[in-house]
Amino acid sequence: MSVADYPSFPLCVDLDGTLIRSDLLQESALKLLRDGPHLVLALPLWLASGKADLKRRIAGRVPLDVGSLPYDEEVVEWIRGERAAGRRVVLCTASDASYAKAVAEHLGLFDDVIASDGRTNVSAGRKAALLAERFGDGGFDYAGNSRDDLPVWGKARRAILVGVPAAVRSEARQRFTVEREFERPAPGPLVWLRAMRLHQWLKNLLVLLPLAGAHQLLNAPLFGEAMLAFLAFGLCASGVYILNDLMDLESDRRHPRKRRRPFAAGAISLVGGALFSALLLAAALAIGLAVTPAFVGWLAAYFGVTLAYTLFLKRRVIVDCLTLGGLYTLRIVAGGAAVGIAPSFWLLAFSLFLFLSLAFVKRYSELMIVAKAEQTSAHGRGYQAGDLSIVQTMGVASGFTAVMLMALYINGDTVARLYSQPDVLWMTIPVLLYWVSRMWMQAHRGNMEDDPVVFAVKDKYSLACGALFVAVLWAAK
Repeated sequence: MSVADYPSFPLCVDLDGTLIRSDLLQESALKLLRDGPHLVLALPLWLASGKADLKRRIAGRVPLDVGSLPYDEEVVEWIRGERAAGRRVVLCTASDASYAKAVAEHLGLFDDVIASDGRTNVSAGRKAALLAERFGDGGFDYAGNSRDDLPVWGKARRAILVGVPAAVRSEARQRFTVEREFERPAPGPLVWLRAMRLHQWLKNLLVLLPLAGAHQLLNAPLFGEAMLAFLAFGLCASGVYILNDLMDLESDRRHPRKRRRPFAAGAISLVGGALFSALLLAAALAIGLAVTPAFVGWLAAYFGVTLAYTLFLKRRVIVDCLTLGGLYTLRIVAGGAAVGIAPSFWLLAFSLFLFLSLAFVKRYSELMIVAKAEQTSAHGRGYQAGDLSIVQTMGVASGFTAVMLMALYINGDTVARLYSQPDVLWMTIPVLLYWVSRMWMQAHRGNMEDDPVVFAVKDKYSLACGALFVAVLWAAK
């Protein structure tokens, strides 16, 4: 067919899963539950009035940033080329009309929008009927991505397949004339592992500190219990990280690095992520039950606090950093419960102030990005660009307070009972002072990663400080 014939055959394009690598109903529902968890009770009532009414009620309460959605750029460029050739382009979607019109206005590629309006859910057979009524059987081409699009392709002149599952692709090829296919590989194991953020499991090594502080790391039975606790915390943390990513899509998409995360980029479906999170949390509970009841209690507390952080505490100034610092310390308490060794006051106090400092490092680094972008505030957080100096002050003070607590601990009576050469421990103080100062210097220079713990693991100077710190402890023992 020549380019001149295009105007007589409009190109109709699906939105969810086709134009974008996500689903607006799922995104808006997640945002609704994040901002108003009590509304979960209303969802079944809204659904009882029909799916179109459900979508309209959610859309009326949840604004979406359509500019940050994970558009399939290859599909967008193809549509742009078709429209430039003189073809009429229609956005036809089951999403609510308010969202669809906002997407169309943002892209500037569509001549018309057909979408759910609160009464009619424009999906599958209903979408096919509406398009056939407007353009006639075989009077349009249609781009879609799922089994629900089979009835629409049945009414279309030609089918455009966008990332369709293998079974749907096979059926479409047999039944319809396929004009073009856009490949979109299914997420492999590496993508799911990225979603789990396995590198963050390093933080869970804190459960070993009570065992290490009591000089019982070589006690095989206790070490085994501690490793089970480590695994349970890792799985629980990964489950919560996924929930956090699902609830923080818009903020992540505005971040220069976080926008590449699997859910923000649309590499994994949101429903799939929610199910995977539930599986990880169930596995964490099962392993925790094999440790001790007290450990399970602390694991549940960790989940509860992290969930509260995900839902609302992360948007509360200072409270968010106190929560992060407390979660690090909670790992130590849980590790003690797993092996029956209560961590000392000094260890808990040192941990709280040190990790509070690192939490402020994280916020400071995020605010640096905000300031460089000449924005006034951090999206999804309660901080403003003008808070940089006070965040830095609180963070540095917290870090040096942790070093002071270490010095007071070394001067106490407990050290003399645990170490044969306690005076050697004073060498840890300059090591800690250097490391805390370096972390803040790197943050001030804009060299800090999103997570200071991850930065420290990659930083050769931090690794050298860690090795020297352990060497001093060994020499003192």
